[in-house]
Order: sequence, then C-alpha cells, then structure tokens
Amino acid sequence: MRGALGGPRVLLRRLREVMAEPVSAQDRLDKIVVLIAANMVAEVCSVYVLRVDQTLELYATEGLNRDAVHLTVMRVDEGLVGHVAREAESLALSDAHAHPEFSYRPETGEEVYNSFLGVPILRAGNTLGVLVVQNRARRTYTEEEIEALQTTAMVLAEMIASGELTALAKPGAEPAVRRPLHLKGVALADGLGLGHVVLHEPRIKVTNVIADDVVKETARLDAAIGKLRHSIDLMLEDDGLAKAGEHRDILEAYRMFAHDRGWMHKMREAVLSGLTAEGAVERVQSDTRARMMRASDPYLRERLHDLDDLANRLLRELTGRNRSSEREALPENAILVARNMSPAALLDYDRSRIRGLVLEEGGTTSHVTIVARALGIAAVGQVENAAGLADPGDPVIVDGQAGEVHLRPPGDVEEAYAEKVRFRARRQAQYAALRTRPSVTKDGVHIELHLNAGLLVDLPHVTETGAAGIGLFRTELQFMIASAFPRISEQLKLYRAVLDAAGERPVTFRTLDIGGDKVLPYMRTVEEENPALGWRAIRLGLDRPGLLRSQLRALLRAGAGRELRIMFPMVAAVEEFDRARAIVERELTHLRKHGHGLPEKVYVGAMVEVPSLLFQLDEILSRADFLSVGSNDLVQFLYAADRSNVRVADRFDPLSPPALRAFRLVAEAGLRHGKPVTLCGELASRPLEAVALAALGYRALSVSPASIGPVKAMMLELDVSAARKVLLPLLEDKSGMADPRAALSAFAKASGLPI
Repeated sequence: MRGALGGPRVLLRRLREVMAEPVSAQDRLDKIVVLIAANMVAEVCSVYVLRVDQTLELYATEGLNRDAVHLTVMRVDEGLVGHVAREAESLALSDAHAHPEFSYRPETGEEVYNSFLGVPILRAGNTLGVLVVQNRARRTYTEEEIEALQTTAMVLAEMIASGELTALAKPGAEPAVRRPLHLKGVALADGLGLGHVVLHEPRIKVTNVIADDVVKETARLDAAIGKLRHSIDLMLEDDGLAKAGEHRDILEAYRMFAHDRGWMHKMREAVLSGLTAEGAVERVQSDTRARMMRASDPYLRERLHDLDDLANRLLRELTGRNRSSEREALPENAILVARNMSPAALLDYDRSRIRGLVLEEGGTTSHVTIVARALGIAAVGQVENAAGLADPGDPVIVDGQAGEVHLRPPGDVEEAYAEKVRFRARRQAQYAALRTRPSVTKDGVHIELHLNAGLLVDLPHVTETGAAGIGLFRTELQFMIASAFPRISEQLKLYRAVLDAAGERPVTFRTLDIGGDKVLPYMRTVEEENPALGWRAIRLGLDRPGLLRSQLRALLRAGAGRELRIMFPMVAAVEEFDRARAIVERELTHLRKHGHGLPEKVYVGAMVEVPSLLFQLDEILSRADFLSVGSNDLVQFLYAADRSNVRVADRFDPLSPPALRAFRLVAEAGLRHGKPVTLCGELASRPLEAVALAALGYRALSVSPASIGPVKAMMLELDVSAARKVLLPLLEDKSGMADPRAALSAFAKASGLPI
C-alpha cells in the first residue's frame, strides 16, 4: 500500500493490541485513530458513529480539532460523511471541495484538507458509522488503501456492536446499533409475544477477525470453500433431489455462487489484508449485503438471501458449528425470526418455548401462518430485513394483532405491552365465561362453532373453548413432523386420542393434504412448475392408493363403536370423490372380514376448494354426506392469486362480491339437498367475516382455538336477518362498485357488535 507504514497487516496487529488494553472506550478510540492515520500516512483520521436519531456524531479524531469530538453532529443527508453512511459505499476524492455534497463544520478545522476517503462501518449490511481519512494534498487513494480502510472498519464495527461506546453517549443519542426499532409488518396470527430473539437461520458470530498467519488463513479459506462446493455437489447428485424443482434450483444457484471467481477473489484479498478466513467471509458478505439491500430490483434482493445462506454455510464449515445444537439450546420465551419458514420447520421447535414468530415474508393464509395460529403463536410477516436487524438474545415484542414488532423496546413500551397482556388475559377470562353458552344469535339462529386442529397440543382447546367439535383435523401435520412415514399403529394412536379428547363431540378428519408447500421430508418430491395446482392432496392419494388406504384403515379402526367423519381435500371432480369413497368401502370390508370393530356410522364428505366443484354441487351432494368449504384455497384459485406470494396474496378481498357469491352457492346447495355445510378456512376465524358467512346461510363454522371466544361474543349480539338485509342486495349489484366489507363494518358499528 503506497505510503503505508508497515501495511494493513501491521495495522491490524497493532489494533488487536489496543483492543486488548484495559483502557476506557474513549481512550481506545483515540489510540485507534492515531494508529490508522500513521499507517495510512494521513493527516486526519476520524470516526463518526450513527446514533439512534439517525444522525452522525464525531466520536474520535486525529488531525481535526479535538474539541469538536461529541459536539459535531450531522444528518445522514448532509455532507460527504452523510453520503457514505446513506449509500453504504466507500467514497474516495482527490478534491473533496468540488463534490456537490461537500460541506464542512467550522469547529472541526477540516476546510484545509482536500483529499477525502470515507468507508462505511458495516455489520450484517447495516451501517453503524463512517471511518474517514483526509490529506491536505490532492491525493488519489489506491484500491489497496480503500481495501485496507474497509478492513480496519470491521474492527470498529465489532467495537460499536459490543455496546462499549454506549457509555460515551448522551441519553437519547446512543449508537444506533442497539437502538430500539419499531417495525411494521402484516398481522399473521393474533396474540402478543414477549421474549428474546432466536434466529431460525442464525448468523455465525465472528469473534476473531485479525489473522496471526495469513498463509494459514488462506489455506483454511480454500479448504472450507472446497468442502462447501463438495457438499453442494453431493446434494445435487442425491437421487431424492434429482427432480426436486425449487429446492434443486436453489442448490444450483448456490453452486453458481460458490464457484464465482469474483466472490472468491474478494475473500482472498480480504485475508491477504490481514483478516482471518471467518473475518474475510463476513467482511465480503457485509459489503455485498449493504449494496444489495439498497437495490430496487427484486431479483437482486432474492439473490441476497441466497448469498446470505451461502456465506453462513461457509462460516459453518470454518467454525464446525451445526444447526442442530442451536435448536436444542432454545431459550425460554423464544421469538423466532426468519426470512420464511415451512410448517414442518416451525413444528420442529419445542412449542412450549415459542412465544412469537417474525417473518420477512409470509402471507395471512400461508401454511406456516395456519400452523402458527393452530399453536397459538403470535406472528407478524413481511417485516423487511428482520433477520438482519435482530441479534440473538435481543428483547423483542411481537404484536400479532396490530402487525407490529418492537425490537429492543424501551422500558415504557415494555410496560405498556405488559399491561396489554394483562388486559388480554382479562378479555380471555370474559370469553371463557361464554364457554358453556350456546352460540345462538339475537334472532334465535343457532350457529355451531367448531375447532380447527392438527396436533395433540390442540386437543385441550376443545373443552377449554366449549367448541361444538373439531370441524377440521389436519392429519398431515403428524406426517410433517415425523422423521419417517408414520406406521398404521402410530396413526391409530393419534386418531384415538383425538376422538377420546372430543368425547361426544364430532370430529372431521381431513385425509392427507400434502404437496405444494407441505412437503414430507422422507418422500421424494417431483418437479412442478406450479405445485399448488399440481400433484397434491386427493390426487396424490388416488395415485398412491397404498398411502390413502393405510390412513383410512387407521381412521376406521380408531372410530370403532363411534361415529366417524372423513373428508377428502382438493376434490375437483365427482369421479375423484367416487374413487376415494370406494376405497373407504373396501377398507370397511377388509376390517369386517378380519374381525375388527367398525364405526357405528361413517360420514364421508368433500372439501370445496377447487372452483370446478362449484359447478358440480348437485352431483357431489348426491354422493357426499357433507361438504366443507376451504376458503383459503378456494379464494386463491378463484383469483389465481397464490396465497404464499406476498405480492398478490392480499390483493383480492374474500369479502368481495365474487367470493361471497361462490360461498353462497355452496350454502344454498347444502340447504337444497338437506346436507350439512361447514366453512373451515381462516375466513371464519375473523368476526366481521363470520357475520358475512352467517348472513349467507352458514350454520357451522370451524375456526382457530383463539377465535372461538371473539366469534361467539359477536354471534351472541348478531341479528342475522338484519345482516342479510345489508349483505344480500350487494351481491345482486351489477355496477361493480359494491363494497360488502365497508357495508358490513358500518352495520357492525351501528349494531354494537364486538368486531
């Protein structure tokens, strides 16, 4: 490096000595800027720290007026230092005065310096401050000098992130790295979660960034990269992933990045500048993250997640750490933070320790959201950069009602939410008082409220809530959390436990609804362009009759001596239902032949989720004993809007006339044929939407456990005939301007309904 006294490696070694000295934070910073200035042959070296109010404060300087330390403050949209912080990119100028954003503070005395080199102090792509060197002469800083200063900034980033500088700050002007954050998202699952951050894909914390032996560190980096590439190649060669669609695409992207020469070159250069192999990976990824986070192109933002994961895999190779040990060490009151999660991944955690879930993605009807609701976990989705802003162990509050997340909340916010928790507990006590009251509206309409369930942990809710029964038991959840396909004996044990817990109450078991985003880890998947519309649910069961038969046999044996209700999902044609029902009859014959006890009565029904069934309602009702509307899938298929795609999932309102007309068709067909019809989608769990369903003629709803109380409280105050007078004319409106949601909201307010 031109003019440097000993080069970056010498500087890093000296910085390590300074970091180890038992001195105050200010003395440490003062020594650091002197060392950097001497090594860079610069007349000025200054450190600016980003504060909680998003301004930059001068924390230390060599060369400028030292009286300006902790007095000079500037906005991030002000001056060259602000430019570096805002753009998270280095800025090297031989004539700083000529730059359009140049401004100077008279108290610093910096107007005599012409050359300027500023680099952002980054951690996980987030700006913590700015490191600057300046010279009087018009000097062109070399790439090597810029690289050296960026490397040095890593040491300062760890110092700031450690909280060491907090003691130097005035109240309200603390370093932003630990600042409280109020993050807005989308409410996914109601509830309040107070706890501490657990990253689903935890970043490896690099504690030693300064290398003792550059040659050794280069060899370690090369070896880890070789292992990483080999592990990706092995996964791609695995037969189970040979045709795994999206999973394979991700691995192909990983392989491409792992062999990228530019990525490799940057990491090797960082090691040669004096960093450890781990420090080099973190440095390059933090720089890349800072740039890509500011990109507007959604493709680049998507690739950022791939690179984050790849860098973390490489750090795991270097440190020898694995995910399983981290999962086992789950703390009490854990709040999971992730880019996204599959339902199986959420179920893999110890439910008793989870208090909340924060996702960067996630839609209101995605399957992980449904599982979170079933488990009673407060969840918020679409929280931008949540995993990058949070550190493991950070205190956090998840407001699943308002769709808000408070990261590192101040004391007054914590106390306010503690009071909110107490209020919710009192409200839940009020709902509990309604447990034994029949769900009958003010005008005498009885509307049964059933429970959606899928796990043993759900079963106590049947009694606790006073539910009329279990309107939807999702049998696939047992399969998703198992490491191997559950044997008939294991299934039999679960189904008997469910029926025992329900007692005299009815239970409707939905047969396996796997496929799409519900993948069994031990089953080979197939590549599909659109898995939600592909080989899933009853289609898979009919093509794999052995799979369906084993489940039906377990259900029929579990129901011996009782009434049993079996429901087939994703029925698109009556022929599918006929074939599935025939398998039920064959299994009954098999059990009868072998002397097994049989159910007193078997009711076989179908879910209305595929729009084609709306035009076969008379045919299906002549065959089925009951129908249940799966509003989540029916709405997504009606509007061709993938419910797991956050860009379109909430674009279409399920309370719009087209969707309500579809729901009405099913309710009226059930009445015409004298067959019971239930709606078991997430729609029924929201009181305002439940008003609409009651007005359309639904007399049985299946909802999440937490929604029984709120929906029943509303039903007890509802006049269904009055709601029909408001809603039904809107469904006949041909203007295209009808707004049922607004009309029902006004009706609920005027009627004093607790919505």
